[in-house]
Amino acid sequence: MKAGRVHRVSGPVLEVEGLTPEMLELVEVGEARLPGEVIALHNGRATVQVYAYTGGVRPGDVVTATGHPLRATLGPGLLGGIFDGMLRRLSGAAVLLGDGERPGTLDEVRRWAFTPVVSAGDEVTEGAVLGEVGETAAIVFRALVPPGVGGTLEWIAPEGEVTVVEPIARVGGTEVRLATAWPVRRARPVAERVRADVPLRTGQRALDLFFPVTRGGSAAVPGGFGTGKTVLLQQIAKWCDADVIVYVGCGERGNEMADVLEEIAGLEDPRTGRLLLDRTVLVANTSNMPVLAREASIYTGVTVAELYRDMGYDAVLIADSTSRWAEALREVSSRTGELPAEEGYPAGLASALAAFYERSGRVRTLAGADASVTIVGAVSPPGGDMTEPVGAHTRRFVRCVWSLDADLAYARHYPAVSWSDSSSRDVERVAEWHATSHDPQWAARREHALRLLSDADRLESIAQLVGAGSLPDRERVTMLAGRLLREGVLQQSSLSANDAYCPPGKQQALLELVLDVYERCRALVEGGAPAARVEELDLSAVTRARETAAPDDPEAVAEIAARVLASLGELE
Repeated sequence: MKAGRVHRVSGPVLEVEGLTPEMLELVEVGEARLPGEVIALHNGRATVQVYAYTGGVRPGDVVTATGHPLRATLGPGLLGGIFDGMLRRLSGAAVLLGDGERPGTLDEVRRWAFTPVVSAGDEVTEGAVLGEVGETAAIVFRALVPPGVGGTLEWIAPEGEVTVVEPIARVGGTEVRLATAWPVRRARPVAERVRADVPLRTGQRALDLFFPVTRGGSAAVPGGFGTGKTVLLQQIAKWCDADVIVYVGCGERGNEMADVLEEIAGLEDPRTGRLLLDRTVLVANTSNMPVLAREASIYTGVTVAELYRDMGYDAVLIADSTSRWAEALREVSSRTGELPAEEGYPAGLASALAAFYERSGRVRTLAGADASVTIVGAVSPPGGDMTEPVGAHTRRFVRCVWSLDADLAYARHYPAVSWSDSSSRDVERVAEWHATSHDPQWAARREHALRLLSDADRLESIAQLVGAGSLPDRERVTMLAGRLLREGVLQQSSLSANDAYCPPGKQQALLELVLDVYERCRALVEGGAPAARVEELDLSAVTRARETAAPDDPEAVAEIAARVLASLGELE
């Protein structure tokens, strides 16, 4: 049966009788046609989770099955837009507050300039490019043959203007449109997965130099309240070298999403000189929106990222935060009577996290192009407890962990990425890429710097007990090197015009500057110079180089290095 009635209401979870749907089928509830999804079937009753506010829903209301799972409407017009967790366009204060009628995902009236790239009579396979639409000044939307469709191209629209709902081609008897629908919980198909070995440049030194992620990799950003997760994710969204950015605000505060919108709307894309918004999709499910829509929001976001991946682009999905998504899962499981596991989370939490991060990867698309989806998810553990289930399971499934340290944040060290608790499984691949491209010493510099940071941390804990003056001269120089690395390389101001973004050339120059100064200071001490005299030297030029040198001017850093090393040479 395709219609039933509400038997019981428990917040956003309904029990429906008289309906025999399929698992995960989309249903519509009541006169308002509230969207919901079937999550359990038992004794002739269906349990439905509703992706909207259920105030006014009562027993007896009609529930209608749609015959398909929760789907996202995909097509040109997504870039530059802001959508809710079900990919419905948000516009106007009334809609943002949950009042009024929500518009659809795409503008069905707008006409797009379509240019075919194949001809009638050609044999095309699923995923093949049929034509192109200039979606924005930065991104060309490529109309693809839908998955599962292939054969002879019987007809294709001539060059001209079309809407997203008008047919643009007919392949093997199937009409193809610019707008398509795809189940958000199912990954879009690819020809094959390929090795991810090209680094994703984030423009953040602490990440690119020490804990890199590849295009097609995955990363988690665990951190307690106030450690700077959202700011770091915003920096990655603004400065990483991906083609398309999908930013999902999952259960976060509305003012933070407003800040993201305001900043991205006015930010210039360093690659094109136009607005960054031209290659960004924003999915907002803030804390005042229906709680269960956030459970769908990350699937919606990754589906959009996969769409542009299938067109041949490198996409990055940023989810802030997966902890709020997991809390939505916990709420659903408790209302349906599921036996709780750790801290009340459902027993399938680990599987759900694994399935989500598994949708990242570098692939060969059905059309034969190499493209990728990189997933970066924030983890907001309650009370800063890094051992809680969401954080613990996430660490198992991601390639990189960029752990934020509360002590660093309280000391105003930003980004507060902990060099002792962070890790990257992509280091070996990135080192191979550097070695074969332009920088064979990348891995050696990274290892040297991390060893200095680790030794400096150990020595500082000893110095707090016995005093720095009691340490041998060489170890005091190591402590000096640790300070220079922290202040001159790892710290990076998101508010500075010179330092918010750091390209590879400047990153390399800054790290070489600090390491060269350390080696010269160590040589001075080994040559008999007292460590106290070395510590008294004015090395502020080293720590200020990140601010004084322009992003595209590594030569300025090299000039600073020459002056500092020359002044150190006078001590010999």
